[in-house]
Amino acid sequence: MTMTLSTIDWIIIGSFFALSLGIGLLFKNRAQGGLKDFFLGGRKMPWLLAGVSMVATTFAADTPLAVTELVGKHGVSGNWLWWSFLAGGMLTTFFFAHLWHRSGVLTEVELIELRYSGKVAKFLRGFKAIYLGLFMNILIMAWVNLALLSILEVFFGIERSEGLLYLLAAMGVAAFYAALSGIWGVAVTDAVQFVIAMTATIILAVLVLKEPAVGGIDGLKAQLPSWRFQFFPKIDSAASTGEALSLGIGAFLAYVSVQWWASWYPGAEPGGGGYVAQRFMSVKEPKKAVYATLFFQIAHYCLRPWPWILVALACLVLYPELNESNYQKGYVMAMRDFLPTGLKGLLLTAFFAAYMSTISTQLNWGSSYLINDVYKRYIKPEASSKNLVFNSRLITFVLMLLAVFITQFIDSIAGVWSFLIECGAGLGLVLILRWYYWRINAITELVATISPFVAFAISKFLLDLEFPQSFFFTVGFTTVSWIVAMVLSKPTNFETLKAFYEKVQPEGAWKPIQKISSVKKEKSSNLFIMTVAWLSAIIFCYSALFTFGSLIFKNSNEAIIYGAVSVFSCLILIRLIRRNNLWS
Repeated sequence: MTMTLSTIDWIIIGSFFALSLGIGLLFKNRAQGGLKDFFLGGRKMPWLLAGVSMVATTFAADTPLAVTELVGKHGVSGNWLWWSFLAGGMLTTFFFAHLWHRSGVLTEVELIELRYSGKVAKFLRGFKAIYLGLFMNILIMAWVNLALLSILEVFFGIERSEGLLYLLAAMGVAAFYAALSGIWGVAVTDAVQFVIAMTATIILAVLVLKEPAVGGIDGLKAQLPSWRFQFFPKIDSAASTGEALSLGIGAFLAYVSVQWWASWYPGAEPGGGGYVAQRFMSVKEPKKAVYATLFFQIAHYCLRPWPWILVALACLVLYPELNESNYQKGYVMAMRDFLPTGLKGLLLTAFFAAYMSTISTQLNWGSSYLINDVYKRYIKPEASSKNLVFNSRLITFVLMLLAVFITQFIDSIAGVWSFLIECGAGLGLVLILRWYYWRINAITELVATISPFVAFAISKFLLDLEFPQSFFFTVGFTTVSWIVAMVLSKPTNFETLKAFYEKVQPEGAWKPIQKISSVKKEKSSNLFIMTVAWLSAIIFCYSALFTFGSLIFKNSNEAIIYGAVSVFSCLILIRLIRRNNLWS
């Protein structure tokens, strides 16, 4: 299966790479002032740009293919495997984004020495900087690299050796503008890349629906069984295919009720973190951090999925020979067969755009940890701003080369995904509670970080457990481990806690610190209002998602119901945000 590209297609692809390089050159001067300018844009980034950048980063090269596979196996409701993360995303929006901004830290791991005290805190900061910024970051980039290579090799008929050249070109351009212009260049190119990627996927959806063999929405509904259009999963005691997302009870509970708060996962960290935290720490004020994160959640869950889903459904009609082992191929088969000259280049550019937006973010984010939290903190604290920026650029290219090298040793995308999910299981609750419970200390977080690896090894090699049993075991093992560690260890130094509390002003269980703090706590807690805002936002997003889906599938009665719920919850949310200064 080979996709032939014309001269105009190549011109479009080349123009995209030139545009990305041009943006890097344009924003070069904004990265010169120091680490705050290079990694946080001087904390002057517009909230909308920060939000779009987050959405673009989560649109990886293989995302449309993954959605196509989910729809092929389980219908529209198969997307609950990632829709279920919404609750965690909205938790970050209303409970953590403003706290991250108030902390004034440059990176997620810098927070460790602001929140904890002692030698363990010093060790934990360096350990997590290397663990996240080097080990996990390279693993994630290698995973993304493997996805792009697979697309080029399997779906575009490009040999692996030639595909590696495309990969190096795309990654080299991403590394160049990320190193040259810092977070400003990354965010602006993210915005451009997101527009290109979404435009191309929408065009493809329109074209395939217009095909006579598909016959539009009416044709799809006539040719496919009704369960493929259902929004909600069918819960069954055993998993099966051929029905609307038949999941085992344990698997469904793992996704919907546990995974979103218990697991550390890149881009969906409980309590915020990683490149998501970097984006909302780049805006001007705490409330703008809330706006940026709220936009990200709405665009990520409500608006983006439908073009992919429609193409996936059309592929079931156009390519009946597809089966459970190769459903994802349908997306690029549709590209090959129904895109005219020029648009093929546009959609291939969209895949490069999705890839580069993810890679440039990982390069910039990873280098921030290695420079700010390793080099500056432990190796050369007296380094000048010029020296720090130079080394930040150097580390960006070093990370790129390491990621390319490691890519050669990874064979399974699914294997990396499974490893990331299970080796972060149980850590999430500590990352949440460290903001809201004074007794969480450095030893607690260290134990919670290491325990999942121990539990993962036990579950896989000794107990021979499979998901979700292995996941529940790891969450339980990790939770018990960090609770025991917290109870048996001494609390964080009260002066450190007092300084953290007065700077960040968190809600929650801080009574011993409130007694010695100069910050006067209001008698009434704001947690109730924040919880109502959280629930309203979740209801709004899901109802808006299903409103769009109902309109697309011409289910007018459902559209009216979902639309009314969406409007009502949105009005509550707007009122809460406007009438309260909780996030200022």
